[in-house]
Amino acid sequence: RLAQQRLQAELSARVQESHALDQRLGDLSRRELVSLPATATVREALETMQQCRIGSILLQAPDGSLAGILTRHDVLDRVALAGVDLGRAVSEVMSHPVHCLQVQDSGHDAALLMTQHGIRHVPVLQDGQPVGMVSERDLFSLQRLSVRHLSVTIDECRERPDFQRAAADIRNYARQLMAQGIQARQLTAMVSHLNDRLTQQLIKVHRTEAGLPADTFCWMALGSEGRSEQTLATDQDNALVFDSADPDADRPRWLAFAQRVNQSLDQCGYPLCQGGVMAGNPACCLSRQEWEQRFDRWIDAGGPQELLHAAIFFDLRALAGRSEWVDTLRQRILDKTKASPRFIRQMAQSHLEHPAPLNWLGGIEGRKEGRHLWFDMKLQGTALLVEGARIVALAHGIAATNTRERLSNAGRVMRVPTEEYEGWISAFDFLQMHRMALQADPAADATHPNRIDLRTL
Repeated sequence: RLAQQRLQAELSARVQESHALDQRLGDLSRRELVSLPATATVREALETMQQCRIGSILLQAPDGSLAGILTRHDVLDRVALAGVDLGRAVSEVMSHPVHCLQVQDSGHDAALLMTQHGIRHVPVLQDGQPVGMVSERDLFSLQRLSVRHLSVTIDECRERPDFQRAAADIRNYARQLMAQGIQARQLTAMVSHLNDRLTQQLIKVHRTEAGLPADTFCWMALGSEGRSEQTLATDQDNALVFDSADPDADRPRWLAFAQRVNQSLDQCGYPLCQGGVMAGNPACCLSRQEWEQRFDRWIDAGGPQELLHAAIFFDLRALAGRSEWVDTLRQRILDKTKASPRFIRQMAQSHLEHPAPLNWLGGIEGRKEGRHLWFDMKLQGTALLVEGARIVALAHGIAATNTRERLSNAGRVMRVPTEEYEGWISAFDFLQMHRMALQADPAADATHPNRIDLRTL
């Protein structure tokens, strides 16, 4: 409890230090600029705004300077209601001069300027040149992020910059919740839910672009996403199931689609899986029958090393498409694992090769590197509980994929004292919260997001 209180206090201080409206406009996530020559027609300006899904467009003078701006309100007042010919020059209906701010100005300055002049869009300049645009909606979202707001924002995403802004908003929202003292299990569930929504929307956009049917595939979440336990620093673990009488002939089009989704997620801050466990990899893009055969092989004849690499696939969860396919596959897996002592023994042996990182005095065992004594809270901490929970769940036919639910259900089935399995869960939650706090630190090492120096504890 004391550690939880200390973490909350530290995170609250960070949030106050980086209050959204106190930030420099140059540090805020700004919209990409879209501009046209002031000599363009009103029709060209409206078509560009529609295609780019933006509420304003900048107009440039022949010398490249800012001549004016056209907003949705200008379109209503000066074009639609005035009955202006769409073939006329946009310079005749644009707003000018343009009220601008500099990159060193703050969000407070932008809010004040918008209020003073009754405007909703402010170009941001650096050395006299526009480098970004801040809207009234941007400022509102920075101050009042909510699940509902984020969900609506994600549902409206169509282009890559839209998804990138939504992903950044998800991470900012998680930091706000941490500062408010939200517990690890609710926090990771919320982050996973919002990441699910973003991934589902990405899948929908790319599937529509590719002209693929919605009822002949299922996108599976694996690993931490499959367990609904994603933290702020999470890579991709996913796979694809498709329906086909000739998998080799149909696989290329599903692979191309999956690779586009994987690349888009990477651009949104969800790195590509270093182990290649992604739907865009041929080994993870299989027909329904191929997936059944693959799991049968792992369960019936898999060796320790093969099962070590395959473990992540046993945390499968349907994310988009035919979810009933994954439900059927999961039940098939549980029926076989529960009846296969050899498989459970192999999984347990692999797990025991990663002992708890304790030295003979009972202290935490770290890895010395110069002045540091490193400890990885994922590989040496939460991963041990995740692996153990997966094994007991598969051994007892427990359908849950979430680690907390697996430990709770297994504890009851195994008739373990309540305080014992609640202790497992508390340990897992405690480590998860420390991981989230570490990742939320602006000074965190992006290449080692779960690593902490034991000497700092």
